[in-house]
Amino acid sequence: MRGAPRINYHFPTMSMRLLAKLLTRGSKHAAGYDLYACEDALIPKGGRAVVQTGIHIALPEGHYGRVAPRSGLAVKHGIDTGAGVVDCDYRGLLGVVLFNFGSEDFQFHAGDRIAQLIVEKISMPDIEEVETLDETERGSGGFGSTGGFTSKSAASQ
Repeated sequence: MRGAPRINYHFPTMSMRLLAKLLTRGSKHAAGYDLYACEDALIPKGGRAVVQTGIHIALPEGHYGRVAPRSGLAVKHGIDTGAGVVDCDYRGLLGVVLFNFGSEDFQFHAGDRIAQLIVEKISMPDIEEVETLDETERGSGGFGSTGGFTSKSAASQ
């Protein structure tokens, strides 16, 4: 037998071609579907890697998948995700870009939960070129322009 058997699944909101472990949700009200590694992967401290999940998905039109970190991996080990947009017309294998901001190398094993996929609706407005934009109270104020970065008690000391 060459490789794992390929099984097709269909859900009301997305289709999946499974070459590894099926997506799961940690609880009834979990926002994301857990993504699992289908291979062992070492992410060196300060480094990054693309970890394969072994799945192909077909998200419904008008939606996209946002790959988000798992909170426990982020807090305990400094593992974060990057390049986390899966378009509804993408049909390739789903890989997850993982960064290791921790102080030690981190080893994933096949079957480990590595990230979560959150399926979100998107808005695709028509683009209209204009000469000027409407004025707002905020205007062009950018980074930090709407408030300070310390609590009131820290600011008064």
